[in-house]
Amino acid sequence: MKKCRCQWPGKDSLYIEYHDKEWGTPVFDDHKLFEFLILETFQAGLSWITVLRKRENFRKAFDYFDYKKIANYNQNKIDKLLEDAGIIRNKLKIKATISNARAFIEIQKEFGSFSNYIWAFTNHKPIINHWEKDEDVPAKTRLSDKISKDLKNRGFKFVGSTVTYAHMQATGMVNDHITGCFRYHELNK
Repeated sequence: MKKCRCQWPGKDSLYIEYHDKEWGTPVFDDHKLFEFLILETFQAGLSWITVLRKRENFRKAFDYFDYKKIANYNQNKIDKLLEDAGIIRNKLKIKATISNARAFIEIQKEFGSFSNYIWAFTNHKPIINHWEKDEDVPAKTRLSDKISKDLKNRGFKFVGSTVTYAHMQATGMVNDHITGCFRYHELNK
């Protein structure tokens, strides 16, 4: 029997697997939250599938998203990353990744974990939306505006409201699967 799912993954097997197993699943692990944050910042202005196809390359290039290592990257490492054809070679986004790692660590010091900080915006539980069609799903919300502003005030870069909302969707802070999607129901049990 064919599963009903959101339309956005189309027929791309990588996209379907991401939709079916990851997107919208609540993430509370700091390491995973950092990975999604960095991937979302690189996605800004591009399609998510572009980033998804390069995900393994990003993991290798950025020390498997070890934010403590990334916070200490020097110009040598930046130059090496700019030569890596396996990732998106955007100098500003690479530098933002380093400053975001530093800001991430500062949030951990203040709140005990990044998870404690970010999930506090939703009272530590997912917001369950009730969208009937993919077109109904917003690109940003007042809450993503608020989180984006706070992240920027804490030194994060490339975290506009749209990027922030995409991060919220990816990490399950919001359930934006359409109501007819099998994942919508799995995640609301």
